[in-house]
Amino acid sequence: MLNPFKLLLAAPFALTACAATSDAVVTAATSTQAAAPASSETAAQRLRALFARSNEDELRRNPIQALFRGDLRYADRLGDNITPAYFDAERAAAQRDLAELRAIPRAELGETDRLAYDVFAYGQEQSLRNFDPAILALTAVRPIDHFNGFHTFYPDLASGQSAAPFKTVADYENNLRRHDDYVVLLDRAIGRFREGLASGVVQPKLVVNNIIQQLELQLAQPVEDSPFYAPAKNFPAAVPAADQARLRAAMAEKIRTAINPAYQRMVAFLRNDYLPQAREGVGLVHMKGGPVLYARLIEQNTTLPLTAEEVHQLGLREVARIRGEMEAIKTRVGFGGTLAQFFDHLRTDPKFKPASAAALRGGYEAIGRRVDARIGAQFATLPRTPLEIRPVPAYREKTDAGGSYQQGAPDGSRPGVFYFNTYDLPSRTTFGMETLYLHEGAPGHHFQISLAQENTALPDFMRFGGNTAFVEGWALYAETLYDELGLETDPYQRFGGLDDEMLRAMRLVVDTGLHAKGWTRDRSIAYMLANSGMGRTDATAEVERYIAIPGQALAYKIGQLTMLRLKDKTMRELGPRFDPRAFHAQLLMTGALPMGILEQKLDRWIAATKG
Repeated sequence: MLNPFKLLLAAPFALTACAATSDAVVTAATSTQAAAPASSETAAQRLRALFARSNEDELRRNPIQALFRGDLRYADRLGDNITPAYFDAERAAAQRDLAELRAIPRAELGETDRLAYDVFAYGQEQSLRNFDPAILALTAVRPIDHFNGFHTFYPDLASGQSAAPFKTVADYENNLRRHDDYVVLLDRAIGRFREGLASGVVQPKLVVNNIIQQLELQLAQPVEDSPFYAPAKNFPAAVPAADQARLRAAMAEKIRTAINPAYQRMVAFLRNDYLPQAREGVGLVHMKGGPVLYARLIEQNTTLPLTAEEVHQLGLREVARIRGEMEAIKTRVGFGGTLAQFFDHLRTDPKFKPASAAALRGGYEAIGRRVDARIGAQFATLPRTPLEIRPVPAYREKTDAGGSYQQGAPDGSRPGVFYFNTYDLPSRTTFGMETLYLHEGAPGHHFQISLAQENTALPDFMRFGGNTAFVEGWALYAETLYDELGLETDPYQRFGGLDDEMLRAMRLVVDTGLHAKGWTRDRSIAYMLANSGMGRTDATAEVERYIAIPGQALAYKIGQLTMLRLKDKTMRELGPRFDPRAFHAQLLMTGALPMGILEQKLDRWIAATKG
């Protein structure tokens, strides 16, 4: 998965990037005011000016978004995305941008500009819905959880292993100033939690206990072992020795006198004031206003008007289909027991266990080399940004997914990173390694996000914005290319691919079960263990993730099924003229589109190709 908090501070309610090519080349603009169009301006020029102005304004409001793009103009700020003033500014910006867009005659635009127009309109409309005071009353008062809290994101950003550069004295000074903003965020989050206590909108006890555990783990680290101190251990030559000594002392002091005390305040508040009033029921069905919020989250994450019941039934059908294919693999390898017994065999047989963290890493690197040898037959354009493989940092490995991806810098100066999890290594298995690499690395998240960021011929909102259904749907679709890329020839690795697909199908059942049908944590874990080869540690982390971030996990399977349906449709319509490289370019090279807009775009391309 793509860690959803990586851009949460950058663009609330958006998860990641999209890719594109366009006839609209947009340059940066500095004006924050919507100028009246000159009579000589074409519709396309007005559209590009709107995109550029809107993008500049958004970067000012969301400085971390700029930092992740490699734009250091606001690098001394972390920003504050949990205040009423922030929400008002975001709502006002969406209203202004949408009004200006509607004043541009869409009929006078070229094909690609019309597509950009539609995507921009969709994004602003979604922002208005997300920043509606009725929705904010259910979200803003629960500012962090154990999966997407800024306390899980910011230590990584400050460690020197993420988007923030540590090359100059100014970079280090900016880091210290961001620490000040971080402390403010933590304290303001307490205020938001207090508002939720007053309104009766609170997190589950499970989530609160996980947050406390995460903060206590960071507090237990000696200052010199803290991720906040890591940049002090590796100064570049450009930082003079005298500055190194000063900055080293300043970083240690900031940890001791600012960050750790803020953590202590948060832990004390959560344990003493909030936890006793947190809810027992883990699903949104148990939260005041929860059903309304869940309906919103389903549409937001899938980009389709689906009900919880429709999603639940789709999940049950997919689980049944995949179980049938699993049974066929079990028979093929000669296992005589039940499917449940086969799952236990895969979980426990030593031959499916990684020998070490180093062996796990080496295995993923070998898979990457095999994919690289055949990737050109499926994709005409490859990312310039390199891909690195790293273990999940220790401070967040317990609650992290089995694998995740962090985007690289748009200019390729920072690689994309595929993180694999080594927590509780004996519980990990090797038969799903190939499909995990396809999802997180190439041609999954790394291709989709990198190709987007590298394409400067598109408005920035399409390079760096997006929706979960496309982003995660693409990564799951990428898993289906195993045969074309020479993977999963071993039946156990093919079973691993089915097991991963089963995970995404089970998510439809479990997420809706938790948040619409009142399923418990234990029932949800039991369901996942009964229908897959997952270990209990992974199944527990998955279920607790769905509890923390309702609806997000629905996007994977919905997006994948939409893309597979569109591929089948394209193959039928084009027949022998179907070229996977051209089809994948159509999917990737015009951005992370909402599912409805994607289908309309492909229909137009099919018609043009057929002539």
